[in-house]
Amino acid sequence: MAIYSSFAQVYDAIFDKEQYRRWADYAVSRILNRRPAVLDLAGGAGRLAVLLAQRGMVMTNLDQSEEMLALASEHAGAAGVDVRLIAADMRQLAGLPKYDAVTCFADSLNYLPQPEDVQQTLEQVFRHIKDGGVFLFDAITLYQCDVVYPGYMYNYQDEDAGWAFMWSSYANDDVNHGVIHDLAIFQQQDDGSYQRFAETHFERAYSLAWWRQSLLAAGFKDVQVSADFGQKSPADKTRRYFFECHK
Repeated sequence: MAIYSSFAQVYDAIFDKEQYRRWADYAVSRILNRRPAVLDLAGGAGRLAVLLAQRGMVMTNLDQSEEMLALASEHAGAAGVDVRLIAADMRQLAGLPKYDAVTCFADSLNYLPQPEDVQQTLEQVFRHIKDGGVFLFDAITLYQCDVVYPGYMYNYQDEDAGWAFMWSSYANDDVNHGVIHDLAIFQQQDDGSYQRFAETHFERAYSLAWWRQSLLAAGFKDVQVSADFGQKSPADKTRRYFFECHK
């Protein structure tokens, strides 16, 4: 029986791998340098970094979680690619070199606690992109946060591994355009009982106008916004924005 020592392994096991392929396609279509050096912020278990390394990019995967980075090392080794791994907070990138491109997907910026943290991250990214480089990221919309997420539930069970996962989301009454995700893993024990492990995650969304103003304040001059992995223009019921920001 597999024992899941952390949420990192469960996230990696259940996350839709097709999403990573779509992020990779989006990035490749917009990073046109030959053998570009790319920094993936909040890259987690390295699934995207591995895909981009397989497509010829020189990848650095940055994440706060040592457990996620351990999984990233395993995935890179299994794929036979080199990915540099850095344990750090994306709000503090001092000491890192400049990159041809920086990526940050899976609405990772929405998990930062305050608008000031997002602004600080945008400024840090700008400083660590080469002239002519690009910053690619996505972010959930007000519609996703205020309409779609409240009342959302997702359950998953892996009978072979002996665990079940439950995800419930509801509005955060203390934060404008905030949402709370309650996550729980039930791990089967040797006696057949289940032990519960829980985490609570917080996200907050911002208007498109706020994002544009913040990116311009950080120094980016050319900001293009789309939806559906760059395939559509944003609309009232767009759930996730995709940003292409040039320096």
